[in-house]
Amino acid sequence: MKPGLGIRDSGLAKAQGASEDPASALASPGSPVPDPEAVVAAYLHKHETKGLLRFITCGSVDDGKSTLIGRLLYESRALFDDQLAALESDSRRHGTQGGNIDYALLLDGLSAEREQGITIDVAYRFFSTDKRKFIVADCPGHEQYTRNMATGASTADVAVVLVDARKGLLPQTRRHSYIASLLGIRHVLLAVNKMDLVDYDRTVFDTIEASYRELAAQLGIERVHAAPLSALQGDNLLSRSERTPWYGGPSVLEYLETVDVSRGQGDIGFRMPVQWVNRPNQDFRGLAGTVASGEVRPGDEIVALPSGRRSHVARIVTADADLEVAREGQAITLTLRDELDISRGDVIAEARRPAQVSDQFAAHVLWMGEQPLLPGRPYWLKIGTRTVSASITEIKHKTDVNTQEPLAAKHLELNEVGYCNLYLDQPVAFEAYADNRTLGGFILIDRQTNATVAAGTLQFALRRAGNIHWQHLDVDKAARARIKGQQPRVLWFTGLSGSGKSTIANLVDKRLHAMGYHTFILDGDNVRHGLNKDLGFTDEDRVENIRRVAEVARLMSDAGLIVLVSFISPFRAERRMARELFAPGEFVEVYIDTPLAVAEKRDVKGLYAKARAGQLRNFTGIDSPYEVPEAAELQLDTVADSADRLAQQVIDFLIDR
Repeated sequence: MKPGLGIRDSGLAKAQGASEDPASALASPGSPVPDPEAVVAAYLHKHETKGLLRFITCGSVDDGKSTLIGRLLYESRALFDDQLAALESDSRRHGTQGGNIDYALLLDGLSAEREQGITIDVAYRFFSTDKRKFIVADCPGHEQYTRNMATGASTADVAVVLVDARKGLLPQTRRHSYIASLLGIRHVLLAVNKMDLVDYDRTVFDTIEASYRELAAQLGIERVHAAPLSALQGDNLLSRSERTPWYGGPSVLEYLETVDVSRGQGDIGFRMPVQWVNRPNQDFRGLAGTVASGEVRPGDEIVALPSGRRSHVARIVTADADLEVAREGQAITLTLRDELDISRGDVIAEARRPAQVSDQFAAHVLWMGEQPLLPGRPYWLKIGTRTVSASITEIKHKTDVNTQEPLAAKHLELNEVGYCNLYLDQPVAFEAYADNRTLGGFILIDRQTNATVAAGTLQFALRRAGNIHWQHLDVDKAARARIKGQQPRVLWFTGLSGSGKSTIANLVDKRLHAMGYHTFILDGDNVRHGLNKDLGFTDEDRVENIRRVAEVARLMSDAGLIVLVSFISPFRAERRMARELFAPGEFVEVYIDTPLAVAEKRDVKGLYAKARAGQLRNFTGIDSPYEVPEAAELQLDTVADSADRLAQQVIDFLIDR
């Protein structure tokens, strides 16, 4: 034993009968000592091939999550001498145990965590026993850090849900259990902690266990084991405690070492998302990735998705040697008998049982962004190794994570969960999340900041996605433009209310018409009398307003017209979404640059005055933001120039193009 570790005789080594000497561990009593090199090789092989269990600790604030994991790390001898010395020093300075070791400090590493005595970020730790290797994520208990908990749960096989024996189930206990079930965790260890503070009362434990099993049944969690413990005192942590003679189940560590977390994902067949096309020279082209489910052998027929092209596996290549079979979790490179057009993001699947392909889904979404999720706003979606453009088309409902009741919603705020319809700009291969995490889980990424703003799980494809196809038209956009003698363009005028958008757009329209061009104006106020009369002025409605207008503008552009769109369109994301509907050079963003004070003075409708008085809500520039374009093709200063001269600048720009 290393000096200074302070491991008690009742610690992990004694609980497991572990030995630090590989030779003595493998030799039978009375038998000769084996060859040292063989012993070391066998010992290393044994520990290299041990299974790995990922689990999280979760629950409400101050239920003892960090203490439990800290004590496991301490007792498992997973700490170096300098870490132990730092722990003893930190316990004296920051601890809450009156000078004794505060095990929670091993996990609560941030200064803010130590000051407040809470966990803020997810802390990942590794430790090992003779039977298993473990990666544990200590998740924060505060509601505002729920997204951090979801991050830890996304890769976990087991959730250790801690409950304070004095308090019972709390809202955050229910919240974390719901998210754990949503993210596919099928095994829960209910750890009723701080039993020492209720005199190890069995009635208290039984009441909490019954309440949690009722909750688990509502959430669809079938495998629940409950254990009474005191993380601080070590009761039922490493071995069963004499203080709970009425409990006959395994200790926390015994449960973690023996729980069967196999998922049986091979039933869906072979799946491998392509991560990289390996082409070191002209004689080799391999498709590299990690097997997501099933197994594959040379000679197997495969299909590349979403293209549907078929071939057979020629070789299974690894850094060491070719394999006869590859199974779930292995990183491999496949070579095929045929040269197929396969790239990163495609999925190679068993030909007899291919994965599904679709571009519209029903999905659960956990929102992690500071700004709300708005239906219709475009995001990047990453699933497996593929990244595509996506948007939420409809929020069917959001879920009260405390009661699991569905609630009506037009947007999702931070840490809220919604059941949504999801649309992608191109089809992807997928599996339901319940069948495969890799091909059923996704994240949404903000296209401007590249921040991850949501995590989600695919439930099923919407049937209409496979029933809708583009109808071929013999008279295309080029033919319609040619007969008009012009190039289709969309001039997108954006700016504050009262900036002069409609005035300038109208002047441009008159001059183009006089010059013989075919044009049409889509004006914000006019469209709201018909197509968009059902929309208000909330952020959600503004997004939908622009989405509809952009689609109409695209149809008019396909008809060969020059379309002038005059809308406030306050958000960059929606203007970017509109731009992406058109070919390069067809979309011209015209920023009508007018200071707010000037726009207010021009306000003949009195809208700004009403907004200042609180009579108009969500008015751009007052209580709703306007995001200035970052790279508009034209920026027109309405203070420096007249509307006539600015309109001519637009005409000149078009002629130059």
